[in-house]
Amino acid sequence: MDTGGGVMAEPFAAALEAVRYDARSGLVPVVVQDVRTGEVLMLAYANREALKRTLDTGQAWFWSRSRQDYWRKGATSGHVMRVAEVRLDCDGDAVLYLVEPAGPACHTGEVSCFHRRLVRTLHSDPADRGDPAETDNPGDPGATGDPEPEESTDAGDASRLEQPSQEAAWDVLDALWQVIERRWRDRPEGSYTTYLFTQGVDKAAKKVGEEAVEVALAAKNAVAHAQAWRPAGESPAAAGHRELAQESADLLYHLLVLWRLAGVHPADVAQVLHSRAR
Repeated sequence: MDTGGGVMAEPFAAALEAVRYDARSGLVPVVVQDVRTGEVLMLAYANREALKRTLDTGQAWFWSRSRQDYWRKGATSGHVMRVAEVRLDCDGDAVLYLVEPAGPACHTGEVSCFHRRLVRTLHSDPADRGDPAETDNPGDPGATGDPEPEESTDAGDASRLEQPSQEAAWDVLDALWQVIERRWRDRPEGSYTTYLFTQGVDKAAKKVGEEAVEVALAAKNAVAHAQAWRPAGESPAAAGHRELAQESADLLYHLLVLWRLAGVHPADVAQVLHSRAR
């Protein structure tokens, strides 16, 4: 609007001009992250107008390179994304949307478009790699994972993983159950366990099924002495055992969450096992 002293600057003009758009396409990559869980949901592209629409409406807008048109996430599916914050990287050539999603980000129905794992690296977190984890230490703002059995390095014998005592192993599972119980009661924001409880039994059951498949595949790899992933100097057998232990930890965690959703206590399962003992 011309007020006589020049054209009035549009809202967010400074923010829009701070972005370094690609010189040829006029686009900038946009990473979309769940503001509550920290999970990366998708990667898309936006131009200046798409960013302006996002800032003006508070919902995630992008530019479709295939359709050559603007699109608002969830316009068809209903899985809209409310944008809580927009950030710019240090070089100004990438944008981050921190969003509150109203449903899955991926057209396949998965929570995140990044649900297909290609390779596991040496420093992979033993927690669920497809989902953000959490911690039982509220005083540590940087930690984001539920306590899990710690991975042993066993420097003395690279062919095996150090085995904790039976008592220690059960103590870890009991501690994990106590964490899950607290999450059930308190429902802290940003907690992956809270997210699973909110999604309900169908989501938790699906995760148990996925993790069970991962365990089965890891077991086959361990028996076959898989060499696809292993630290330098570690034997193939130790690498396979390590992968199976990690996948099993994921499965146990999700199984405990499913038990809590269904109202089953570990003692109920222990009683069944005891009754079957011969």
